[in-house]
Amino acid sequence: MKNKAVFLDKDGTLIENVPYNVNPKLIRLTPGACEGLKIMQKNGFKIFIFSNQSGLARGYFMLPALNKAFKTIEKLLESSGVNIDGFYFCPHLPQGLIKTYAKVCSCRKPKTGMLKKAREKFNLDLKNCWVVGDILNDIETGNRAGCRSILVDNGHETEWLTGKFRTPEYKASDLLDAANFIIKNE
Repeated sequence: MKNKAVFLDKDGTLIENVPYNVNPKLIRLTPGACEGLKIMQKNGFKIFIFSNQSGLARGYFMLPALNKAFKTIEKLLESSGVNIDGFYFCPHLPQGLIKTYAKVCSCRKPKTGMLKKAREKFNLDLKNCWVVGDILNDIETGNRAGCRSILVDNGHETEWLTGKFRTPEYKASDLLDAANFIIKNE
């Protein structure tokens, strides 16, 4: 039997949006995050974080600092009884300053590489998975991969560019609202 999962965008969805932040002192979970994730986990969903991290390609921070930020998020969630099954991130940006990361890839949202990598490793059925994010690139990633999608409509989407894959199934006020919708519509 294949597993089901929820993929959460990191910045602006799971944690407060502070651009290019890897400072653990500035990491704060968004309202409803712990409660929502507990509901999803209790109902058998694996929980993944997926995030574009072009700050690596831009030279704003190095991988150890990003790993420390991920550990901080993990500890914040664990203290509330939530376990994260995996972190996936894309360090790439074609015009980046750090040569290792300055390339076109298959993982930068709205491409689906991060979700496909998790699918293989965790035996996921993407049709039974959800993507929850705060911008339409997150939604497009999920829809392109065959997942169901929820936009946390918190004002972070500013372009509202429409397209075939950019319409969420639901607009939620926060992760608790998203979790309740997922459980009700599973």
